[in-house]
Amino acid sequence: MSAPVVRIHGSISEIEAAAWDGLLAAQAAPSPFMRHAYLDALEQSDSAAPESGWSPRFLTLWRGRELLAACPMYLKAHSYGEYVFDWAWANAYQQHGLAYYPKALVAVPFTPVPGTRLLARDADSRALLVQALVAWCKEEGLSSLHLLFGADEDIAACAEAGLMLRHTVQFHWTSHETWTDFDAFLASLSHDKRKKIRQERRKVHEAGVRFRWSRGANITEADWDFFYRCYARTYREHGNPPYLKPEFFGRMAEDMPEAWLLFVAERAGKPIASSLIALSADASVAYGRYWGALERVDCLHFEACYYQPLAWCIEHGVQRFEGGAQGEHKMARALMPVKTTSAHWLAHPAFADAVERFLEREDEGIANYLDHLEGRSPFRHPG
Repeated sequence: MSAPVVRIHGSISEIEAAAWDGLLAAQAAPSPFMRHAYLDALEQSDSAAPESGWSPRFLTLWRGRELLAACPMYLKAHSYGEYVFDWAWANAYQQHGLAYYPKALVAVPFTPVPGTRLLARDADSRALLVQALVAWCKEEGLSSLHLLFGADEDIAACAEAGLMLRHTVQFHWTSHETWTDFDAFLASLSHDKRKKIRQERRKVHEAGVRFRWSRGANITEADWDFFYRCYARTYREHGNPPYLKPEFFGRMAEDMPEAWLLFVAERAGKPIASSLIALSADASVAYGRYWGALERVDCLHFEACYYQPLAWCIEHGVQRFEGGAQGEHKMARALMPVKTTSAHWLAHPAFADAVERFLEREDEGIANYLDHLEGRSPFRHPG
C-alpha cells in the first residue's frame, strides 16, 4: 500500500467541512472547539490570523480521496493564548542567540479544553500524522512543535514518537446520580463549603440580581451583543485587548448556535453581567468559557460562572462541567483536580535535553500538588 500524501493548508477553508467533521465525530474525545465551523470562524474573524501571530498551517494525510488524518496547526510568533507556558524556554533561546519563534502549535487557539487534537481513522494513521508533523517542522527549520491539551490517544502517539510530555492541572465537576437538584449537590459537601456557597449565593440574591438563560437559537442578537460588551470589558480591565473579535461570536450565532448556553444577570430589569458556556454535541459535557460584568456585585462571578451553570447541568443531566485553566479556588465549588497533558518536540538537542530534565522536575511537583489537593476534598465523604 502506498504511503499517504501529506498536505499543508494555509486555511481550514481548503478542507471540506464534511470530511473534517466526519473524522472528528469518530474520535474518542471530540469537542465543539475542534469543529470546522469553530476553527474557520477564528480565521475569518481575524481572531487567529497572521496579523495576530497565528498563521494557519493545517496538516492532512490522504490516501486517494480519503482523508486519513488531520490536525489544526499554527505557526506562532509568540506564546499568547496557549495556557501552557513556555516563555522561559523562549527566553533561554534568545539568551543564546537562537530564534524560538516561529514555532509550530497543534492546538485550538485561546482554548485550554482537553480533547482530540489529532483526527485519525485509526492508531496507525495517528502515528503517521505525528511523524509528518515532526518531519515538516524539521524541513521548515522550526525550533519546536507543541501539541496542547491532547486526548489520551494523541498523547500516546506523541510519546511513541519521542515527544516530551508536560502536565498541568485543571478543575472539572462531575455529576453524581444522587444529585437530583442543586440542594442535593450541596448536601454532599462539607458543612463549611456548603455554608460558604449559600452565603455567596445569598449575597447576589440580596443585591437584587436575577438570572435568565438562553440556549442555541434562542440567544438573541441583542444577547450576543450584550455578552460581547461584558467579555471585552473583562479583558480591558486587565489592560489587554480581547482575543476574540465580535465577528467570531457572530459566526457562532450563525453557524453553531446549538453549541452555546448563555446566562444573563439582571438587576431591576437591566442586564449587568453574562457568562457563556459551550456544550458538547450530545450535551453531556459543558465548558465554562467566558464571562464579564458591567457592574460590580460581591460574589457575582461565582454565581454566573459556577452556581448557575452547575444548577443547569444538574437539571439537564450534564455529566461533566469543565471550568477552564487553573484556579485552585474552584475546588471549593466541587470542581476537582484533573491532570491534563501536552507534548513537545525541540529541534536543538542541547535544549531538548535541558527541557526534558526540567519537565522531570516539574512532573514531580505536579504529582506532589495533586497529592496535596486530594487531601482537601470539599465533599463530606471523600472517595
